[in-house]
Amino acid sequence: MKDLNEGNFEDEIKKKKLVVVDFWAPWCMPCRMLTPVLEKLEKEYNGKVEFTKLNTDENPNIAARFGIFSIPTVMMFYDGEIVNTFIGAMPESAVRLEIEKALEKIEQ
Repeated sequence: MKDLNEGNFEDEIKKKKLVVVDFWAPWCMPCRMLTPVLEKLEKEYNGKVEFTKLNTDENPNIAARFGIFSIPTVMMFYDGEIVNTFIGAMPESAVRLEIEKALEKIEQ
């Protein structure tokens, strides 16, 4: 998963593909539970979806801009627009469902 920061965030979320952004912090246990799920799905989607993460402790301005108060928060972007969001660690099947919902929105 690619690390995002103030320098590359805007370019990454404006891609013409689904970009999953995991807003996380190293001290957050639910974040640590979600990471392997996202890493597995990244392999499964094999480039169709881009998986990224943004450390909210190191990038507080971006977190504030999107109103991130609870982590993990996962936002999905397409061409700079938010197409789906979920908060909290979820099982793989639920995360896959959220990604599929986002893909359906951008394919319409």
